[in-house]
Amino acid sequence: MADEKELRYDPATIEPKWQQKWAADPTLYAAEPKECGKPKYYVLEMLPYPSGQLHMGHVRNYSIGDALARHMWMRGYNVLHPMGWDAFGLPAENAALKNNTPPREWTLANIAAMKRQMQRLGLGYDWATEVTTCLPEYYRWNQWFFLRMYEKGLVYRKQSKVNWCPECATVLANEQVVNGCCWRHEDTIVEQRDLEQWFYKITAYAQELLDGLDTMEGWPEKVRTMQRNWIGRSEGTEVDFGLEGSGAKIRVFTTRVDTIFGATSVQLAPEHPLIKEFCVSDAELKAKVDLLIEEQKKAKESGDLGAIEKHGVATGRFAVNPYNGEKVPVWVANYILMDYGTGAIMSVPGHDERDFEFATKYGLEIRRVIAPAEAGAEEPALPYTSEDGVLVNSGAYDGLRCTEAEKKLQEVAASGGFGEAKVTFRLKDWGVSRQRYWGTPIPMIHCAKDGLVPVPDDQLPVILPAQVEITQQGGSPLSRVADFVNTTCPKCGGPARRETDTMDTFVDSSWYFYRYTDAGNSSAPFEPATAQYWFPIDQYIGGVEHAILHLIYSRFWTKVMRDLGLIKNDEPARRLFTQGMVIKDGAKMSKSKGNVVSPDDMVVRYGADSTRMYALFAAPPDRDLDWQEDGVAGVSRFLGRVWRLATKHAEAARAGRSRKYEAPSGTALKLLRKLHQTIARITQDFEGRWHFNTCVAAIMELVNEMQAADAELSSGAVEAAVIHELLRSLVLLLAPFAPFLAAELWEELGEEGAVLRAPWPACDAELAREDEQEIPVQINGKLVTVVRVAAGADAKTIEAAALADEKVLARAAGKTVAKVIVVPGRAVNLVVK
Repeated sequence: MADEKELRYDPATIEPKWQQKWAADPTLYAAEPKECGKPKYYVLEMLPYPSGQLHMGHVRNYSIGDALARHMWMRGYNVLHPMGWDAFGLPAENAALKNNTPPREWTLANIAAMKRQMQRLGLGYDWATEVTTCLPEYYRWNQWFFLRMYEKGLVYRKQSKVNWCPECATVLANEQVVNGCCWRHEDTIVEQRDLEQWFYKITAYAQELLDGLDTMEGWPEKVRTMQRNWIGRSEGTEVDFGLEGSGAKIRVFTTRVDTIFGATSVQLAPEHPLIKEFCVSDAELKAKVDLLIEEQKKAKESGDLGAIEKHGVATGRFAVNPYNGEKVPVWVANYILMDYGTGAIMSVPGHDERDFEFATKYGLEIRRVIAPAEAGAEEPALPYTSEDGVLVNSGAYDGLRCTEAEKKLQEVAASGGFGEAKVTFRLKDWGVSRQRYWGTPIPMIHCAKDGLVPVPDDQLPVILPAQVEITQQGGSPLSRVADFVNTTCPKCGGPARRETDTMDTFVDSSWYFYRYTDAGNSSAPFEPATAQYWFPIDQYIGGVEHAILHLIYSRFWTKVMRDLGLIKNDEPARRLFTQGMVIKDGAKMSKSKGNVVSPDDMVVRYGADSTRMYALFAAPPDRDLDWQEDGVAGVSRFLGRVWRLATKHAEAARAGRSRKYEAPSGTALKLLRKLHQTIARITQDFEGRWHFNTCVAAIMELVNEMQAADAELSSGAVEAAVIHELLRSLVLLLAPFAPFLAAELWEELGEEGAVLRAPWPACDAELAREDEQEIPVQINGKLVTVVRVAAGADAKTIEAAALADEKVLARAAGKTVAKVIVVPGRAVNLVVK
């Protein structure tokens, strides 16, 4: 029996010992060659931004992935479990301003600090595959991909109205504007500016991105819905209204061409080219339009354009409906967007709520052209928006159902040359230009003679200069570095200027998981055959907040790489898991909110295992976790109980290693039954719902039963072979959740090799089966008692046990049992009158 000192659980001694041993074995967490013959499993948590310190939100995310990786190693899989750093980004520039520290120096110091934290937590990453996106060996391939996409027509440059964050002093993609504010600075209103920008043509894949969602059954429906809505496919018709007295055409987009005979005006966006023409000769109109533009700008900045108070101005001009020659007034309205559809609509107030509101406000005609399809149906109030009706007041099309009329009207437009069926998308091309220093330089050259010239592949990477003055004013800092800007045109040999914008940092995270498979490759982004072996990712883990940023960009990048012949998969990940947030003081734990809990503090007080295990135990992983330090202390006390139990009986367990038990009974059978039920429960959780909180609870229940039988374990009433199986299996079950303690106890039990490489325990179904089971008994639908019967008992046996129960006899005294309903193995219901 161990002495009292040995029975104290001391993570401050145990954990550094194993951390040192693991660090000395680079093969421990390394993936094996693809020829190993094992089934592969690629598990990945989203890589962090190296802000300097992990917080408990990070720990929760990484503990989920680490538990899964360890389980799959124990199940005999060839596991790839890498980690890297999303290392470019604005915070490094902010730190440079605040601390007078170069961004590269600040970033690499933070990476070193966070890596030490991860290692102290015992996270099982293969650091040989580490990727750091701010290093030239990585970002050269960002530039290489840019050039390949430029060659394919998937990169272009144009003057564009862009989202500008005054705090970041740079451009934001549409996806980075949240409720009118910057995604990083949640209280900073985003402005609109006109700038020359580089774009990735993500819209070329809009339909495929949408269709692919139907195949992604391993992704949460919430994420797929968010992406569907962001892609925003609309089927409709484009129709040309002629501008009266001019050869100009106004092309409108409508999803309800069946209502076109109810169009009583055409409305244009304030920034429509025709409106600009009208304003050149009409100063009064220009002043009114400028007000509409300002209103629209403010609504965009507030993030709620749909709630804008609708204002409009009549231009005094008329457009001609091509279907019936009717002239309708042309208006300009503040709720029409130039970047949606064609920037022009036909207004049908009788059958559209928004148009109805506008027409009512300005006294425009409201006309009924759709009626209920049912004969004799009461005429509904306007606006009547049903699409399951028939046309009225629509000339030759009267009586047609809406869907039939739509097809005929599209055919007439196409044959008449004034329109066509059209599909539009809400998704816009991805603006990737950023006016900042700490990002991937865009590999293009501006030549006075030859225009835009790509940097040749043999001149990649275009290196970021090391010493740059960062002011976040006056455009890109790179534009002020003469040695960087001034170059030679690779085409004509004359003087030229480098592009000074850098790439959006979401470029870095769009393909990093492919680089993990071949991180040291200096001649290509990765070796295609290696990537083909590992992809798609089997399990990707990260926050739902990335649903329409990183997750849609990475899907686009995967499809581009497939079309470049680098990979064969259509999607990056087979399964996606979005973990809940860690909440403290009523808000998401984050550095900006000042409510961060450092895992370092928790590790010092309670140990890494307790810290990790609490993150998995306190709530189901897909739910938010309300941070409570008392919970970490509670887990620490539990692990102390495990330590005392295992070390107390380790000698007996070692003695039982070479023995086998036969026909266990009594306490031994009861404990073995609980053990194998626990194995089954935890195995099922790993394979299915991922409720690691119930896995930990099941281990706690097992330990409780073993401690309750301590006298029998100590006295020899339970044979050594049973004790060996109980403790050995307990350690294996703990290994994914508390790896340090599991490693120490594995050694204490005299087991050989790494516990990580030991086979996962198998459930013996016969041992797990209960001899008896509890059956609830109801009288007239109300629970009265519970009876115990032999497992698998038939209906007659269960009925007899229920009718003989004392509580049932007392409740039924003086009454008649009219009916007995038995559901074998489940319940008994007595109908008593």
